[in-house]
Amino acid sequence: MTDTWLIVGLGNPGPEYSGNRHNVGQMVVDELAGRIGGTFKAHKARAQVVEGRLGIGGPRVVLAKPMSYMNVSGGPVSALSRFFDIAPDHVVAVHDEIDIPFNTVKLKLGGGEGGHNGLRDMTKALSTRDYLRVRVGVGRPPGRMDTADFVLRDFNAVEKKDLPFLIGEAADAVELLLGQGLLAAQQKHHPAKA
Repeated sequence: MTDTWLIVGLGNPGPEYSGNRHNVGQMVVDELAGRIGGTFKAHKARAQVVEGRLGIGGPRVVLAKPMSYMNVSGGPVSALSRFFDIAPDHVVAVHDEIDIPFNTVKLKLGGGEGGHNGLRDMTKALSTRDYLRVRVGVGRPPGRMDTADFVLRDFNAVEKKDLPFLIGEAADAVELLLGQGLLAAQQKHHPAKA
């Protein structure tokens, strides 16, 4: 297996979804591509990819945006991991998370999918839950709004002002995760409760 990392930004393809809460993972991967000066290119694994290094002398990465719908993200992710010879412990899923507040980034290894169909499909395709996750908080739906309706809506006007900072923080979390490991990234992004 190579020492390359596969960073997957989960979301739905097409311009009508690009600003949705569900696509925040792809927004983060776009930010990382900008940082390495890369341009996404179509890959036969039904994904767009950028290859490069994160930072000077940093780890080699494959940034990927599956071109399938969120609920069937596993196929492209599994195909990319095989093509680039990347083990699941070097796969990082960047995704929206309703169980943490907007403007919050958390990281974890493995665990459940919390009703997130993109993660569920990745787990099935990779035959393991033991891949890393960068969870980008999008908050909970207001009132009795259906979760699916909520994540398929764009961020509201107030959130849009803070969105570039949230995306930047999540991209920083990915860099720290790859450079210094999960514990260091968690210590920075999971402040101790007072």
